[in-house]
Amino acid sequence: MATMTRWDPFQDLRDAQDEMAQMTQMAQMSPRLAHALGLHGQPQGSGRATTTAWAPALDISERKDAYLVTVELPGVEVDDLQITLEDGLLTIQGERHFAHDSSEQQFHRVERHYGAFRRSITLPAHVMADGIEATVDNGVLQIMVPKMEEATPKRIQVRPGRATILAASSSGEDPPPS
Repeated sequence: MATMTRWDPFQDLRDAQDEMAQMTQMAQMSPRLAHALGLHGQPQGSGRATTTAWAPALDISERKDAYLVTVELPGVEVDDLQITLEDGLLTIQGERHFAHDSSEQQFHRVERHYGAFRRSITLPAHVMADGIEATVDNGVLQIMVPKMEEATPKRIQVRPGRATILAASSSGEDPPPS
């Protein structure tokens, strides 16, 4: 049995970004720590998470008649979501807002991502742009991208007869009526 391991070439960068976000959040809780880390320009004690860039996980699958793009978007409101298709590029963008804005609440750890996101997918040329549909259910966005019907090969009947078509086209004359 084969095991599939996902490789993400940007995971190291995201991990470093997450560590920096955690240090900034800790610094927001402690002015002395902020000074020690050199984060003087950061807002102190606001209790808000930083808005680092994030990208929601998505899957792309193919069926006989369509492509299906599934995106995990828990906590993203439909009004904060925009899907566009331009020149074969399907773009999903939106924003997940930080839910807890209480100034009385101190955070000790914030691991969930908030803020704006944008994902773009290049679609094959043989899709029907007018038939694309999107639905959201329980924080999962599904985009159905229907395929165009494939051109079926046409069989051309060969008839016995004289080679009048080729002879007439090379001489510049009209072929005789059949």
